[in-house]
Formats: sequence, C-alpha cells, structure tokens
Amino acid sequence: MPEQEALRVSARVVLLDGGGRVLLLRTLADPDDPGRGHAWHTPGGGVEEGETLAEAASRELFEETGLSAGPAELGPEVAETSGYADLGWARGVFRDVFFHHRAAGHRVDAGGRLPDERRHLDGHRWWTAEEIAGIAEEVHPHGLAGLVAGLAAGRVPAEPLRLPWHH
Repeated sequence: MPEQEALRVSARVVLLDGGGRVLLLRTLADPDDPGRGHAWHTPGGGVEEGETLAEAASRELFEETGLSAGPAELGPEVAETSGYADLGWARGVFRDVFFHHRAAGHRVDAGGRLPDERRHLDGHRWWTAEEIAGIAEEVHPHGLAGLVAGLAAGRVPAEPLRLPWHH
C-alpha cells in the first residue's frame, strides 16, 4: 500500500545541551482548560510553503526557544514519525521530521513565540534520557528516550530512525 501524503509536515529539533540533556516544551492539551493535561514535545512546527524542512526547523527553533541556528548549522535528520490524528483543528495524516542540534548552554527565550504558541506552550525543561524513560507524563515522539541516549553518546543514526506514532 503506498504511503499516504501527509496533511501536515512538521520539522522539529532534538536539541541537546552540553550535558546531553534534551530540551522539551510543555504543551497544554487545551489552553482554556489547563486541567485537561499536557504533553512534552521537542521544539518545532509546521513547514510553511516554500520552506525546506531544515529552514522550518531553524525558524521554529528560534521562535520557540530564542536559539538561532541556521539550516546549515542543524545536524542531520535523525528520526521521523507519521500517522493519523484528529486534533480538532485538523484531521488526517501528519508527519514529523526530527533534526539534531547541540547547544553547549542555552537559556530559553520565549519572546519570539507567535500568539498561538504563547497560548499552548506552558513551560520547558531540560531532560536526561533516563528521566524521559521514567516519567508517566506523555512525551512526543514515542521512543525519544532511546534516540536522546544515542545522540548524547555521540551515536548519530546513518538513516533517520522510524519512531512510533504518538496519537
């Protein structure tokens, strides 16, 4: 069966600090009702018309974290995931592509976030692979702990890993 074309393609960044911790953003399921829960995500978002995946990842990284890393500075594509989701505002096949980047020490600056990002993003934290593997909270993408452990140890996959879909 041929792969279905994605309704929305997102470019995301697995951003590691000098200690091998990954930056995750806390995203509210419903900003109008914070009690509905949250999930943790890597920085990133939708690819705009005319952008390459790396350009979108670079733009989103800057908007959401304040870190400026041009498309050529990002590491390779290290993972991807795709599947069906009904998010309320859109329903169909979604595809996320993950780049890898290291920043020895970065202080997150949320000043460049767009209004919708400011509504939905509710904090951030640097996590070790072990911490991610041991928490009960939802982390996207599934399989991130193993990817982070490998990247922190200097093992960059020769081909992007296929991670399980999370919706």
